[in-house]
Amino acid sequence: MSVTTLDLDDAVLGRVLKLSGMRTKKDAVNLALREYAERHERIAALEHFSEIGKHWDYESWKSIHDREKAGLE
Repeated sequence: MSVTTLDLDDAVLGRVLKLSGMRTKKDAVNLALREYAERHERIAALEHFSEIGKHWDYESWKSIHDREKAGLE
C-alpha cells in the first residue's frame, strides 16, 4: 500500500461515501478504484467473447455436442 496525497472533488467524494456506506475517504477511494478496474476488465472480457462469438454457429456446436454425448468423441 502506498501513501499518496490527492486533490479530490469533495462533492463526488461525498456522493461516493453516501452511496457506498463507506465511513472513510480512504475506503471510498479504494472502492472506486477497485470498481473502475473491475468494470474495465468486464468490458474487455465482453469484447473478447463478442469477437469469439462472431464465428460461432449453433449447428456445428450441436453436432459436436451430440457426438460427445453419444461417446463418439
